[in-house]
Amino acid sequence: MTDLTPTVRSRIKRLRERGAYDFDTIASILDAGLLCHVGYIIDGHPYVTPTAYWRESGRVYWHGSSASRMLRTLEKGVDVCFTVSHLDGLVLARSGFNHSINYRSVMLFGRAHKIEGDGAKAQALEKFLERMFPTRWQQLRPATTQEIKATTVLGMAIEEGSAKVRTGWPHDDEDDHSWPVWAGVVPVHTVMQSPLPDERLAGAIGPPAYLADLSHLGLKAK
Repeated sequence: MTDLTPTVRSRIKRLRERGAYDFDTIASILDAGLLCHVGYIIDGHPYVTPTAYWRESGRVYWHGSSASRMLRTLEKGVDVCFTVSHLDGLVLARSGFNHSINYRSVMLFGRAHKIEGDGAKAQALEKFLERMFPTRWQQLRPATTQEIKATTVLGMAIEEGSAKVRTGWPHDDEDDHSWPVWAGVVPVHTVMQSPLPDERLAGAIGPPAYLADLSHLGLKAK
């Protein structure tokens, strides 16, 4: 895929050394998450909606109820700010000013398009579920026509945006390194715990094998 060209909106202005515009960096951050925040304007008022998303090639997708005001607004082609972020560590420095966090983030700009047709929507939703839980779609009760019609799927091309990443140790002033206080990094991870069965689970059905490793979603086993 093509790397992104910085624009007036997407160019990193503060701490530029943390910015990245190459597609591989942006895709890796997107693929390590499940939750995005979609910003937009309705009637002159700003809104930011958290929702699940997925990436396929050079596009990101999200979905929801066909009655959603957010989705009904975005499908008209309004400007969208789409963000994803991961907290990787707490950075403790020798001064309050130099405390920080380690993180990975992506901000994309564009306009969403609506996936038309029940077949195309069903295929997109299958890819979403299969991205999280490979092979699960075929095990499920098939989606009904009404369920597909009640769902809106939006997609947006990854054409304008940037990544921003901080890693590493505290950036203390040189004179502060002798100050007698602990400094370092507290790593932060999203942890996957043991699956909890639904109390109405039919029969002796154990957890599926694909729940043993969800590292592709940025989840670590406890």
